[in-house]
Formats: sequence, C-alpha cells, structure tokens
Amino acid sequence: MEEDFLLLNPGPVPITDEVSAAMDEPMVSHRSAAFEAVYERAQDGLDYVFEQSTLDGTDTATDGGGTSLLLNGTASMGMEAAVANLVGGGDHVVSLVNGKFGRRFARIAERYADVTRVEVPWGESIPLADVDAAVTDDTDLVTMVHNETSTGLLNPVAGVGRIAEDHDARFAVDGVTSIGGDVFCLDPWNVDIAITDAQKALAAPPGISAMYVTEEVVDDLDGESAPFYEDLEWHLRKAESHQTPFTSAVPLFRALAVAVEDIVAETMPERIIRHRRQAAAFRAGFTAMGLDLFANADDATVLSNTVTAVSLPEAVAGDDADAFFDGVDARNVSISGGQAHLGGTIFRVSNMGGLPDEAILRGVRTVGEAMADAGVDVDVEAGVVAARDELDVAETASADD
Repeated sequence: MEEDFLLLNPGPVPITDEVSAAMDEPMVSHRSAAFEAVYERAQDGLDYVFEQSTLDGTDTATDGGGTSLLLNGTASMGMEAAVANLVGGGDHVVSLVNGKFGRRFARIAERYADVTRVEVPWGESIPLADVDAAVTDDTDLVTMVHNETSTGLLNPVAGVGRIAEDHDARFAVDGVTSIGGDVFCLDPWNVDIAITDAQKALAAPPGISAMYVTEEVVDDLDGESAPFYEDLEWHLRKAESHQTPFTSAVPLFRALAVAVEDIVAETMPERIIRHRRQAAAFRAGFTAMGLDLFANADDATVLSNTVTAVSLPEAVAGDDADAFFDGVDARNVSISGGQAHLGGTIFRVSNMGGLPDEAILRGVRTVGEAMADAGVDVDVEAGVVAARDELDVAETASADD
C-alpha cells in the first residue's frame, strides 16, 4: 500500500487540517470587524513568536517594544520594505552573502544604496572579523540572513548585531527559516527589523509574510522613499486598527492566525527543542549511511536546525542526479535539490513546522533507498538506526518498519 505524500521541501511545508480548514470559511470584507479580529489573532501570535523565541521563554523585546506586521506578499517583499524604508541614495549598506538569500538581500539593497558585500562561497561561514572590517561609522544598515535556506547554515546574528550596534548602524535580519523553529532574539542581538514567511517554520500556506519593527527604528523609517506598496509608516498606522493598507488575502490571514495559535499552544521552547532534535536526526542519519553534509560551519556559524543540505555523491551528481530524485519521488516523498549553481550538487530536506518524528525517519530511509537504487553504496539501516537514536523513537513507532 502506498504511503501518504510526505512534503520535506524547505517551504512550503505541510500544514494541519485545521489551518487548511480556516481558508474555507465564508468570505468577509477585509475592512470588516470580523477581519480585524483575524488580524489581531495573527498579530498576537506573531508577537509571541518574534519576542519569545528562546529555550526558556524569555521575552527579548526591546524596552520600547515593537509591532508585528502582516504583509500581502512573501518575505522578499519584507526584505525590500526593510531596505527601502531605511536607506536611499548615498547611504551605505553592508550585506552578508553566503547563499542565495543573502545574495537576494544584497541585490535588493543595491537598488537603493551603496552596498559593500561581505561574501564567501555558498555554504562557507562568514568570519566575524570580515564583517567588523566592512562596517564603519558611515554604515547606515547591515543586512543578513539568519538561516541560509540554500545551504543549511545558521549564521551568527548575535555577533553581527554587536558590530552593527558598535557603529550605530541599523540591522535587518531575514529570519525566514529560523523564526518559529529556532532561537531568535531581538534586543540581545540588536535586531531592528526581522522578517519571516508564512510558508516556512510558521507552517501556514504561502502567499503572505510577516515582519517585526522595533519601536526604536520607527523614527528612521521613510515611507516616501519606499515603493508605494511597502510604505512601512503606512503599514504601522493601519496595524493600530488591525488592518493593512490594501486589500488583504483574507483566507491566508485566517490560516496564519490558526498556525501561530498552534505555536503558542506548543510553546516556543518545546518547538525549538523538537526542531533541534529532528535536525540532529537528519544529520546523524545521512552521515551514518555514508553521505556528507554540504555546509561548512566554522567560527560563530553552526549548522541549521530547520534545513539540512547534503552533498550528492559523484554517482548521482550533475546530469545523473535525476536517478536519485526520481527514486525519492517514486516513494511519494518530495525533497529539494540545490539552487542556482548548486543544482546537481546537493539535496535539501526540511524539518520545519509540525512534522512528527516518524516523518524524519521516513525521510532518511527514503533518501537511503533512492541512493541505493541509483547505484550509490550506502548503509540504509545504519542511517535509520542513527536517526532513531537521536529521536529516541521506539522501533515499533516508525511508520517505515
């Protein structure tokens, strides 16, 4: 009997039946009290996620607090809004790049200001010393990606935030695949604006995103310099009445409200612990069967706890990669390959959202079996055992056995 479809891509991630059902409710006006109640629910949940993503539940909001905004667009909209509202011609931005999404942040910034890239090959760690050398007292904004989805690295936001603070530069962070799944600290890391996406660790449908704007950065915003749709001053004013400036994607907002309420119910400490345990299981499983992890975690950088990137063995690399990916697809599992020049070089799996431990074991087994079918010498059982040991899941609990 064929097993149910398992989505292990690093976004969109699986959503619950309750989140899906929220989109089927009768349509209401985006200017109605009913919609405002939905926005408020989502905003309250996002406040919790942005401010209390710690292992002990500590609140990391700044003394002045901040505002969670829901955006009618994916996180790239939030990235551009952060840049366009804070800098303009003649301003200086330092952008950190060690993957596709760090590069995207830099490319956005280059449309608005003078940009210095601190760049290393994708999958390599960015030395904090290089950041310190690039950021000066003339730097207006520093941008970086916390969890680099394209390579599976968790970049050192805390260290970069200290450098930005030392030079009185504003700091915008893409937390798209970390916020809602791992530790994220606003005030301790000197973060001024944080961005995340509904379809990632928040486990909601794709199409909308969220950002957190600290009160301390509000006076620096210049909505007139930003694209009309991304005027953050306007968004902040409308958020006071639980509205957006433009027509809202009502079904998606409803789904996000349910998804973040699920996070509140689980609690961020428990959610972080679960994500870290499952990521450790993926890493242990893949390496035990004989595969190599792709990213090189060094200095203050560590491996991601929400996305795992693995190098493709020579037998299934490049033009031969289809044999492996077809084998995964044949087992009703979906994973991702590498992006841009990493296509045919790596594969990536996600444990974001609410995956049960049994899904991690199935993912490890599926990868191993597809590798073996494609001619790669792997020890599938050793991989499953290693992953199970990390998860501490009884053998009888595995859906694969």
